[in-house]
Amino acid sequence: MRIPIFQVDAFAERTFSGNPAAVCPLPEWLPDSVLQQIAQENNLSETAFLVGSGARNELRWFTPLAEIDLCGHATLASGYVVLEHLEPDLDEVRFETRSGTLVVQRAGPRFALDLPRRSPRPYELPAGYAEALGAHPVKTWRAECPLLELHSEAEVRDLRPNLTLLAALEPHGAIVTAPADAAEVDFVSRFFAPSLGIPEDPVTGSVHSELAVFWSHRLGKDQLEARQLSARGGALQCKVTDAGVRLVGAVAPYLCGTIEI
Repeated sequence: MRIPIFQVDAFAERTFSGNPAAVCPLPEWLPDSVLQQIAQENNLSETAFLVGSGARNELRWFTPLAEIDLCGHATLASGYVVLEHLEPDLDEVRFETRSGTLVVQRAGPRFALDLPRRSPRPYELPAGYAEALGAHPVKTWRAECPLLELHSEAEVRDLRPNLTLLAALEPHGAIVTAPADAAEVDFVSRFFAPSLGIPEDPVTGSVHSELAVFWSHRLGKDQLEARQLSARGGALQCKVTDAGVRLVGAVAPYLCGTIEI
């Protein structure tokens, strides 16, 4: 069986930045075990699989170790693949997912993704978490996963967590964040999810549905510029609304081909 595969860099300012995602359009769903094996073979943060045609598709995401409920960058990548390769006459595509209907639209040369908003609440870290993280947060919050506010951008950039300890303590990953130094950026972050087979995610769209709400309240503004400080780096525009969070980012193509199973 031959399956098309596209690999693109999402939330990327150029090729080899942002977060790479594989996107595999399928005529019908394959067994979950096969989808997981493909994701493991690709060995990217996420492989997205979509089934459908036109402006509506079903969409699922797999890390190398597990299927997940929400992935922002692989949804943006899937929208790019549909709108640029599969249905180039469309300006919008809707994906039915575990997290409801997600919409990707053209936004000039970039692409916009609407996500459900997640409102973090104060959270007490379990014993050993600061040791695993390698830092003592200013404050700690949680929506889907812990959000750890650090003192400075430098502390976020220089953080070296103990990923073995972190994986044992947190199944959903950990967000670290701080105000940005540059005037044109509002906040910076990094995201670690070793228990999901992702030691550090290059750019994580889904956690910005939590980060954007947090910093919107903190800064008193609903439009924010964000940077994720992984080795690859990535940029996101965030807009917080009553309905959700809109993320806008660029996508850089890298690979088009086929896989055989």
